[in-house]
Amino acid sequence: MTTLPNRAPIATLVLFAGTLLVAPPATAQFFVQPSDFPIGEDYQVEALGGMWSPTPDFTVASDAFGISGTNIDFISDLGVSAQRFGEFRLRLRPGRRHRFRIDYVPIQYAAQNVVERRLVFRGIAYDIGVPVDSSVTWRTWRLGYEFDVIHRPRGYFGLLVEAKYTELEASLDTAVSREFARARGPIPAVGAVLKMYPLQVLGLAAEASFFRLPNNVVNNYSGEYVDLDVYATFNFTQQLGAQVGYRSLNLKVQANEDLAELRLDGMYVGALVRF
Repeated sequence: MTTLPNRAPIATLVLFAGTLLVAPPATAQFFVQPSDFPIGEDYQVEALGGMWSPTPDFTVASDAFGISGTNIDFISDLGVSAQRFGEFRLRLRPGRRHRFRIDYVPIQYAAQNVVERRLVFRGIAYDIGVPVDSSVTWRTWRLGYEFDVIHRPRGYFGLLVEAKYTELEASLDTAVSREFARARGPIPAVGAVLKMYPLQVLGLAAEASFFRLPNNVVNNYSGEYVDLDVYATFNFTQQLGAQVGYRSLNLKVQANEDLAELRLDGMYVGALVRF
């Protein structure tokens, strides 16, 4: 089952951000010419198209008609396996310290499997030996704003404010019935990003954002969301680059009669273009 990591990733980013302060405090640091910055840092628009290969960990439960649902593991119970997904990221940069961020990740899993233990989902029982088609769809738009609190020629440290619009649906189908549970809506989040350039053409970065809504704040609803991303960027020119990284998404939502705990983590690669 997924649990919310502590805030250590955010604290770590803040700690390492202090290393940027060792740069000489020349006034020109905030007004240097683009040529003084690492390759790839002089842009107004940056777009990334990539492929992500995460390992899934999904558990879903749904009650109905007063009948408690089973905690269904979509991997061990229903045969869902790892797949690759495309993702898109866009950065709009009106100023040196400002970035508007737009990300989109369409995630969809589907499997066919014979039930090996009795499952109850939305009040319907799926007995041992019943063939079941299952699917999980998780689409996320990530809209955010980044302000670089510290900005130096060799790196920066920024704070994030985001709204993640998430649409989640899990379904079980048999020859005689189809049942599904669905949740959608915006999830606010805050976070931080640290990026440093050990080489003129190489950037190393770490990002973390999170949100938690405890129980009893909103009736019958609680949720946790953590997004961690560590990556390296190699810039061939000011306009072209490549990125490789490791990303982890954790989501836990409990609303009314439904519970979903989802985790995805794995490597991704992408190509960058800038204007």
